[in-house]
Amino acid sequence: MSALQVAGVVAFYMGSALVMVFVNKAVLISAPGLPLTLLLLQLIIAVVLLKLSALFSRGVIEIPRFESDAARKLFPVVFVNIVGLVFNTLCLRGVDASFFQIARGLVLPLTIIVSSVHTRAMPSSKVIFASVIVTGGFFLGVAPSSKVPLIAAPSLLSLAYGFLSSLFIAFHAVLIKMSLPYCNNSSIELAWWTNAGSAAMLLPFVVLCGELSTLRDMMADPHWDATVFLWGTLVTGFFGFLLCIAGLLSIRVTSPITHMFSSAARSVLQTVIGVTYFGDLITTNRAASIIVILGGTMFYTWIKAVETPPPPRNATDIEKSGEKVEDMQDDIVFQAPEERE
Repeated sequence: MSALQVAGVVAFYMGSALVMVFVNKAVLISAPGLPLTLLLLQLIIAVVLLKLSALFSRGVIEIPRFESDAARKLFPVVFVNIVGLVFNTLCLRGVDASFFQIARGLVLPLTIIVSSVHTRAMPSSKVIFASVIVTGGFFLGVAPSSKVPLIAAPSLLSLAYGFLSSLFIAFHAVLIKMSLPYCNNSSIELAWWTNAGSAAMLLPFVVLCGELSTLRDMMADPHWDATVFLWGTLVTGFFGFLLCIAGLLSIRVTSPITHMFSSAARSVLQTVIGVTYFGDLITTNRAASIIVILGGTMFYTWIKAVETPPPPRNATDIEKSGEKVEDMQDDIVFQAPEERE
């Protein structure tokens, strides 16, 4: 694989992820009362695109048949996925796009903790140190600052949503490994089950939370411009599908280090775009927080690259082994409305 092709895959991944963040933020600003509806529509779009891909891929992509036994075994990963996505959406709705990466800054420490409890294995001292760095970066970013007006400061509820989103991402990372054998070690089959199952679980809550009534009232309001909501939902649903492809391509042609550096570059671009186009407030504390979180995460990635043998480079071998690069696991399943790191 040439350097140009690798660069193309990285750019594809970064572009898709950035579109997901900012278009979702624009949609949530336009329709703050419809977070679950937005998420449901994106999941449905992902399922439809998966089905169309299977129809036109000539057997390359296969959609599994419904089996009650498989559905029962996959219930934990589907449940954790949709709960995490709901908290993810609520967090993004309540904070600036640039601050969103700080609010979810505890993904790595929580993933290390959950994985250690699951495997009953103590992480190395270097891994713990990386986790401490990231945790310190998180608290640096959420600490009160006199430079942040009270009206612009994130609420405790939004921070709680960010923490819960990070926690469920950590559970999700562990459950993916446990669930792949029930999907013939196929990430595509797991993506189908996860998105279809998540949509089915979410639908009753959209109704119970009154969002259908809210949507009806908003559509009847002549002052509401539905263009942002409709087009934003279509765009993010489509790019959520593309993120799955981008994740698979990243595993095939890049290393964990390359993937992490692309994630770091994306975080910088996310901050710049947030400040430029959304008027996000960046203080010295917040900028330092992003840098510290990225530094700790990149240090962790380097440690894992040194401690862990390289994964199989062939996509077929990855499917057969059921193994995923840890830092890319959550990109395999469609990450709507915002890709999970």
